[in-house]
Amino acid sequence: MHDMLPEPMTPDAAAQAVGQADGRLVRLSQARPGDRGVIVEVRAETHPGDHGVGVDELQRRLLEFGFVEGAGIEILHEGAIRRDPIAVRLDSMRIALRRRDAEDIWVLLDAQ
Repeated sequence: MHDMLPEPMTPDAAAQAVGQADGRLVRLSQARPGDRGVIVEVRAETHPGDHGVGVDELQRRLLEFGFVEGAGIEILHEGAIRRDPIAVRLDSMRIALRRRDAEDIWVLLDAQ
């Protein structure tokens, strides 16, 4: 199943996909509290053994939590130790997420 994933989006393609010309494409793990944006891609592929589950299982879990393309997201809080975990507002929900799992979520941040 992992072989069937589409190629990663370029920042320009991501901006066009969500109708924004400005903004920055980053991994969710790189965003800071107060950053807002739109999820443009969920691709569980980074460090497959570091998550405790396979890449297919991680991607399924992220999608079930609601980390889907087009969902609005805001970084609310970071943990005190190594900024982990992070708390995000995902549409109308609040979710805590390990930073290493957030590496697999690409976000187009709003222009500031």
